Amino acid sequence: MRDKAVIITGASEGIGRVLAHAFAREGARLVLAARNAAALEEVVRECEGFGAKAVSSPTDVADIEACRRLIERSVEAFGGIDVLVKNAGISMTALFESVEDLGLFERLMRVNYLGAVYCTHFALPHLKGRKGLLVAVSSLQGKTGFPRSTGYSATKFAMQGFFDSLRIELEGSGVGVLVVSPGAVDTSIHLRKLAADGSMAAVGGRIQRNALMPVDVCARQILRAVKRRDRELPMTFQGRLMPWVRLIAPALLDRTVARAVERFYRGGER
Repeated sequence: MRDKAVIITGASEGIGRVLAHAFAREGARLVLAARNAAALEEVVRECEGFGAKAVSSPTDVADIEACRRLIERSVEAFGGIDVLVKNAGISMTALFESVEDLGLFERLMRVNYLGAVYCTHFALPHLKGRKGLLVAVSSLQGKTGFPRSTGYSATKFAMQGFFDSLRIELEGSGVGVLVVSPGAVDTSIHLRKLAADGSMAAVGGRIQRNALMPVDVCARQILRAVKRRDRELPMTFQGRLMPWVRLIAPALLDRTVARAVERFYRGGER
């Protein structure tokens, strides 16, 4: 990855931040994007501490023009783009029938799905020029539905469909497409989720902490998949089994997921 120009959205915390550290250690040149400018500058300093070149680009990926400016800034800084990691995202925790503010579905879609589409659209000509790689950080919830996550799962299904379709369109162009599907990772996305009234709710005190993958393990897996230019990265054993169980015993998969989610939100109590 030395001297490769890498854009990471959602880089101010969680997977994005630790992934930025991992790319920095490899000698990549980084453009880090998120809404929190102060946190981004801190991540830039951390990456520079590893000897990497890094710049920040405060960006709200739900804004088309902000995504255009992010790509323009990246090309101005490093002359092109080798890897675009679409990692920015927000989640939810609410049964559909309890939702009071339907605007939360639009908010989820604009950040998680359309933000990835916008950035990809503006970056694609530059990625073609360098035979680069698109990396979509999706979720196992883009493979099968999860209760309390109807809107979030819908955005991840949309990401999966978009990038699977785009991969076919890009055949022969030299541009690769990697869809990453983590399970539950130990990041703040589990501490703050959109609630039924559209507000950001604190839920961290109730979740099953020992069910979370360490974020550095997640970042290492993504970096390895990027180096190999894989097309899919399901990050758990259960995630790799999920498509097969869904084909053979879909009702069993539904019941298994429902029980797992209930345990997760009850802090592991049985």
